[in-house]
Parts: sequence; structure tokens; C-alpha cells
Amino acid sequence: MFWVVGIHAMGARPYGVSSPDERINLKVSLDGGRLYYQVDRDGKTILNPSRLGIKLQGAPDMTDGFSVVNVVTDTFAETWHPVWGEESSIDNRYNELRITLAQKKTAPGRRISVVFRVFDDGIGFRYEFPRQASLGDFVIADEITEFAFPATHTTWSLPVEGIRFYEGLFRELPVDSVGWASTPVTIRTAEGLHMALHEANLTDYAAMNVQSTPGSNTLRAALTPWSTGEKVRVTDVRVSPWRTLVIADNAGDMMLSRLMLNLNEPCRITDTSWIKPQRYIGIWWVYHMKRNTWHAGPEHGATTENTMRHMDFAAKNNFGGVLVEGWNPDWQSWNFDYRHPYDDFDIEAITRYGREKGVALIGHHETGGRVANYEAQMEDGFRLYRDNGMNYVKTGYVGDLLDDKERHSSQFGVRHYRKVIETAAKYNLAIDNHEPVIPTGLQRTYPNLMTQEGVRGQEWNAWNPDGGNPPEHTVTLPFTRGLAGPMDFTPVIFRFENEVMPQTRVNTTLAKQLALFVILYSPLQMASDMIENYESNPGPFSFVCDCPVDWDRTVYPEAEIGKYITTARKDKNSDSWYIGSATGAEARTAEIPLTFLDPGCTYRATIYRDAPEADYVTNPCPVIIEQRDVTADTVLSLPQGRSGGAAVKLSKI
Repeated sequence: MFWVVGIHAMGARPYGVSSPDERINLKVSLDGGRLYYQVDRDGKTILNPSRLGIKLQGAPDMTDGFSVVNVVTDTFAETWHPVWGEESSIDNRYNELRITLAQKKTAPGRRISVVFRVFDDGIGFRYEFPRQASLGDFVIADEITEFAFPATHTTWSLPVEGIRFYEGLFRELPVDSVGWASTPVTIRTAEGLHMALHEANLTDYAAMNVQSTPGSNTLRAALTPWSTGEKVRVTDVRVSPWRTLVIADNAGDMMLSRLMLNLNEPCRITDTSWIKPQRYIGIWWVYHMKRNTWHAGPEHGATTENTMRHMDFAAKNNFGGVLVEGWNPDWQSWNFDYRHPYDDFDIEAITRYGREKGVALIGHHETGGRVANYEAQMEDGFRLYRDNGMNYVKTGYVGDLLDDKERHSSQFGVRHYRKVIETAAKYNLAIDNHEPVIPTGLQRTYPNLMTQEGVRGQEWNAWNPDGGNPPEHTVTLPFTRGLAGPMDFTPVIFRFENEVMPQTRVNTTLAKQLALFVILYSPLQMASDMIENYESNPGPFSFVCDCPVDWDRTVYPEAEIGKYITTARKDKNSDSWYIGSATGAEARTAEIPLTFLDPGCTYRATIYRDAPEADYVTNPCPVIIEQRDVTADTVLSLPQGRSGGAAVKLSKI
């Protein structure tokens, strides 16, 4: 299973490791004391020799002068079961190669290890910095980590500059034109191979971006700096995050990769019984429509009466929670108090009423990016929630810099977000983190990190002066941002015009909004419209009221980046399947083979699809609701209008 290659093209003895299925081969070698790795799959080059190394501040670099002092191989296989997720069990199989290097001249005897893990669906590697006399605490000035692609592949990426909180539109560019981009970066070759470049287990380190190299197809790691220019201050945590490359035959297989999760540590929370996926509604969209205010006053949205009204609606329609923003002072000054509610918000009465109805109050902590103020009150705020039987809190960090100084994805931000997650776990609180650092699979270790924003979500359809999210946006996200983990996009808007800002709108049909409830994965999934708009559309809304958010299995019958996607998910608690199918700017007919169904069984398909006249610009609302009996041999044909879609429930008869 492990092998040492006998090729000496790089001038020194290469070491190698293969995937368990032996399709992926990774080779590591020294050339002039510099460390390189390369990757092949099925005998074809995926990555040309790509350099590795670390530049230090105030100390000799760890970039050259290396010799190999130890090589260790290992193999690992397990099946583990996430607390929640897109499937109920995950296989974790890899082969590992650990190379320990010593420098001969620049810092004689100083050591560094690089660990490579090769899975059937890709690779991961990281640096390890053993504490030693010549390497105590130190500062990383730069990371010389390269991904040298052999051809000018097509990529989808999000630029770093000019984009706040990852809330941008993904760009389709050749790999040599990526510029400075955040990860994940999605890559497609001319032959149709799909790859995703990202990182896993981001712990006490700066987030990895990438930068293209002019005149070549090489991407290089570009870490988010501190305000002082330093990249990483290495103290107690002596490892980098894993640098990951998913490699798959097609887009669907790429989205099914769980390599990132497998490179995170097992769950550290002993009792996870309080971590429960759920659908929820909220006092939220009404603010964007300017009908209520976050701050206290005659139009205040977060009142006791209004919250109880939403809890009544949630209980009636099988929703588990109600998110309330604007419950705490002071939304006018943004000097927030997390320990006391506004006078017209009786948190004890509300949570007591919710318990009687079986509906949870989901709290909200907007910080405005003022980390010091939040950390000073955080435990008291969490204690207030715990004492009132609350298990969910949405956090927010609207502000260009944290504490007016540091970037969200810097080591400073990463440290703060981890502190919030770990502290919340002490108080049995699950987190929905808005304006986050991009996810890297930490939900395996801390499943109370249930979902995050870090995406240009539904709210952009409320106030973006350019007209809202374009039709292709939501059929691009699953292949890009969705690869990093759950995203709180907040789908299911039923009213498409915007009376406050008439120049913007929701650029989908109603049936596509239903489909997004399945396609855009989140274990805390919000139906984000005002409840009045659901009350006036009970037929389509019935799909949302029934659709689960925790899954036993996921498949992708058809998928093309930016064009269309069909997602099928099996409910973790029943034999039912749910399908979301959506298209971009062009109308099409989805042809969905139902081969994932149990053979020999009949299912009743309840279908919510675009009516023939449905069009996202001229007539977004018409939905046909129909039923058919289907089997695993059925190919379901679903016509979809421009930026249209369909949602289907399949119940075993």
C-alpha cells in the first residue's frame, strides 16, 4: 500500500504514498535542499512539483538546506457518525507519510515535519513544528506552499479585495488569472476532472487565501495577516491547518467528499443530546423590508407580543424555533448589552411560552465587530440564555475590522471565533456564526458550531442596489462556498418585489425557493420570509413545513457549476427522500433518474414545480403541485423556467 518510487528526476530520492484505492499517488522529494511534492491520479499529473516551506520573522527561514532524517508511514480506517450532517455515517480511510527534515546550514539541527495524508478523494498535508532548543515561540512571515497545476484549468473563486465577509459573487477565471482569492477554489480541467482547493482544521492560525503567480498556473498560499503584518504567532499550537485538495471525476462526487471533515479531530463534546437540527422562522426579514426596527420604539420588532405571535405560527407549522433580532440594547449606538433585554422584551415569559408550545427562542448577539466588548460580557450573555432554557444563538460581526484593527480571517479572528464556540459548548449553546472566517470542518470537533454565513445570502435580495443575487448565484454556491460547510443563506422568500427598494428583487421563481431549502445545506435552516407571506401561500409552504434538515444520505443525480443542480437527500428519521432541483439563467427540463431509491419499492412523489408560465422576471409565483407514483426505475422529468426549480417529497408506499 505504501511505496518508495524509484524515479530520481528531482535530484534526490523521492518518497511516496498512495491512496487506499491506489488511484492517487503523492511523491515527495528534495532538490538542492528544498522540499517539493507532486500528485498523480490514474497515471496523469494533477500537481507538478510544488514547493513547500516556511519563512520566519527575525529568524532563519525554514525553506531550504533540508535533509531527510526520518520517514514514517501509517494507514488508518474508520467509520464515524456525525451528530448531524448530510449523511449518517462517514468513511475515513487514508494512507499517511510523515517526513521529518533537519536543516544543515541556516539553523543546524533545527527540525520540521510535514505530514501527508492521501485519501481516495484527494490529499491533505500540514506542517508540524516540534518545540526544540532552536525553535521555541516564533512568528511566521510567509508560507511557501504551492499548488502547481500542469495546465490552465478553469476556476471559480472569490476575490479577497473588495469583498466583505466573503459576501461576493464567485468568478469563473483561468487559474493563472485568479489573483488574490479566498478558499475554497473550485477547479475543473478540460477533461472534466473536478478539484477543490481549501484547508481543514483551522486552529490558532491565519486563514489561507491563495494568489496566482503571473505567467504560470501555480497558486501559492497567502495567509491573512495581523495588522502588524505578521502572519502567524506560533506558541502552544505547533501545527498548521491541513492544506487540502479534493480530486473527483465529476462535480457531484466533488461535493460528496468528506475529506475536510476527516482531517478534523473527533467530537470533544461528551453529551450532544441538546444539539438538535431544526427548521426555524424569525423576526428578521421584516427589518429588511423596513416595517419594523431593530431598536426600541413604536416600530420595534422584538417585542413580547410579536415574538409570541411568531411562536404560535411556528408551533402550528412544525417549526422548532423563532429567531429574534433586536431584543437587546443598544441598536442605535451599537454599544451592545448582552445581559439585559429591552423593556418590551420579557425573555422569561417568552421562553416559558415557547416551552409550552414546543418552540425554542433563538437568541442573537450582534457585536458590530467589537470583540473586546463581546468577550467581556460573553459568559454572562450565555448564562442568561442557558438559565432561560435556550440552546441556540446567532452571532454577528458586522464591521470591516474586528476591534477596528484586525481582519476577520486573521489569527486574531480565528482565536476569537474558537473561544466563542468552546465557551458556548460549556453553556449548551449552539452557534450560527455570521460574518465568520470561512468554515474548515470544525463542526466535527465542536458540533455546536451548527452553521455559518460567510456567503452572499438572501439579504442581498433586499437591499443590493444592483438588483439582487443573479440567477446563477444559487446554482454556483453548492460547488464553491458549500464545499466549506453548512451555510446560513436563509432561503424561501415568497414575495419577490421589494416595496422599499424597487430596483432589487429575488431573482428566482417560487419553486426554486422551495428547492433551495434542500440544495443549500444547513442543519439550522431558516424559512426567512415574513409569516404573512407564508399564510397566503399554504400549498407551497407545506413542503417547507415537512422538509427535514438532518440527513441519512445525499446524492447528486445531475450537476453543472453555475448552470443547474439536483440534490436528493434521504431523511435520517424515515424512509422518505427529498429533492431540490434548480437551474440558473436558462430554462431547462431536469431529467432525474431515481436510482437511489430502494429497488422493488413504490414511492408517492409529491411534486412542487414551476408552472409553464413561470419566469423569475415576469411571473415568478405560479407553482403546480401534483402527485405521481415512482420507483427506482423512474426518470423524473421536471420542466423549470428561467431561474426556476422544483421540490419533491418521495414517500415510500
